[in-house]
Amino acid sequence: MATRELILVINAGSSSIKFSLFENAADGSLTAGAHGQVEGIGSAPQFDGADAYGCKLSTPALQGNDHHTAIAAIHDWFVAYTGGDTRLAAVGHRVVHGGSEFVEPVLIDDRVLAALEALTPLAPLHQPHHVAAIRAMAATVSKVPQVACFDTAFHQTQPKLAQEFALPRDLSAKGIRRYGFHGISYEYIISALAQAAPDVARGKLVVAHLGNGASLCAIKDGRSVATTMGFTPLDGLVMGTRAGLIDPGVIFYLQRHEGMSLDDVEALLWDRSGLLGISNVSSDMRELLASNRAEAKEAIDLFVYRIGRELGSMAAALGGIDALVFTAGIGEHGTEIRAQVCRDAGWLGVTLDETANKRGGPCISSPGSAASAWVIPTDENLMVARQTRRLLDRWRTLL
Repeated sequence: MATRELILVINAGSSSIKFSLFENAADGSLTAGAHGQVEGIGSAPQFDGADAYGCKLSTPALQGNDHHTAIAAIHDWFVAYTGGDTRLAAVGHRVVHGGSEFVEPVLIDDRVLAALEALTPLAPLHQPHHVAAIRAMAATVSKVPQVACFDTAFHQTQPKLAQEFALPRDLSAKGIRRYGFHGISYEYIISALAQAAPDVARGKLVVAHLGNGASLCAIKDGRSVATTMGFTPLDGLVMGTRAGLIDPGVIFYLQRHEGMSLDDVEALLWDRSGLLGISNVSSDMRELLASNRAEAKEAIDLFVYRIGRELGSMAAALGGIDALVFTAGIGEHGTEIRAQVCRDAGWLGVTLDETANKRGGPCISSPGSAASAWVIPTDENLMVARQTRRLLDRWRTLL
């Protein structure tokens, strides 16, 4: 029996590591296999795993509580699960920030790892954990190539003006500019839409990645033109616990008049604002929709209002839109949220088909709608696996 070749995808956070296995077939296809996560890293880690059909699998109890222990456990588990007829060909990592240097996926070596670590000030809540997972994987399987796939890379096609802040040039030269995020998701959506509706995929799109983190992206001919997130993933829309767009003067006020330290303000804007801060109920849209509290409704209304306002700015960057695409947790499952956003986007030519929206799409606009609306589930792990395989194939040709 021929040895099956696997690609492991890792998405590391501060207290969790999500993973997916993909079989890399000789014909170039990728087949999703086992997947799971280790949660509670740093406190009481819990390992959960499932097969390709979502059926739960037996997983080990973890003896340590750091990223290295979690990565080693994930490796040992999938080796035992897949058996002896498999080989790990590569590991692909979702990395939030690639800065100005990394405009496409890259094979990780010592120089790249040092550069990723140097980007920590640009993504302090994400980058250290990506680096920790990469180091842990290198210690576990030192000879397996690792690939970094960047959330920022998709947006490198934006015009220079779309990337600039109105700051002195010496600061811009140091990399203080708009980067944009969720790029791996947006790239996947373009590929999926090209299969479902090729003509739509080639048009002027606004894709709404609406989850605990949320952003919009204006896309023309498959390329990013503008996006709501900027220097960090904190900017733009209202999110689960993040404030999104805010007057910088508020930060000065909080420090001078509320006695808050820089660390206090950072924690406020990242962890205690957004839907959670407005509602004082939850950061989970499902809980807010189920609540009868006025504060929960206000949080939902502000979430939708800010989407509509930013949708206007994305349409301006494109010179009009041909389609609006919803994706990610709220975008894929939030029927009521989609309906409100589409109704507010009537001025852009979007006419909602209520029945199709309740069904979940994929097309949720009426046949006569001037701009169509879609629901396309994202698959960032598959996109990372594809990017990893492409780079792996190129690397092999050079050996």
